[in-house]
Amino acid sequence: MSLPTTVQLNHTAVYAMDRQLSAEFLAAILGLEVGAPFGPFVPVDLGNGVTLDFYEKRDEPIQPQHYAFLVPDGQFDTMIGRLEAVGVTYYADPYHQEPGRTNHLFGGRGAYFEDPNGHNMEIMTRPYVRP
Repeated sequence: MSLPTTVQLNHTAVYAMDRQLSAEFLAAILGLEVGAPFGPFVPVDLGNGVTLDFYEKRDEPIQPQHYAFLVPDGQFDTMIGRLEAVGVTYYADPYHQEPGRTNHLFGGRGAYFEDPNGHNMEIMTRPYVRP
């Protein structure tokens, strides 16, 4: 195992009312696998060394977060089709004002949708251009 020479994100906890359901939802949309439970977490491996570790939090309301996924252009339409197949509305904008539409930011395509906990998920085919 080689150790990183730069700072990298390794994992983050994603609060959920039902950790298994939430992990399965996101994995199904992105075309990924749900890992075996690890302590109180259910992981979804993103394939770049980062996992989203779904953690049940039922004692207080979940504060929605934003998670953005850089996805291959050739898989974008398939992901949109998966959202449509399960009846989840996607939007061109992060404020959910443009339903059923995608955006074309930075020469790519993108869309936003909510997971079962109200987290604002984003799929995009090009990373944001930063000055």
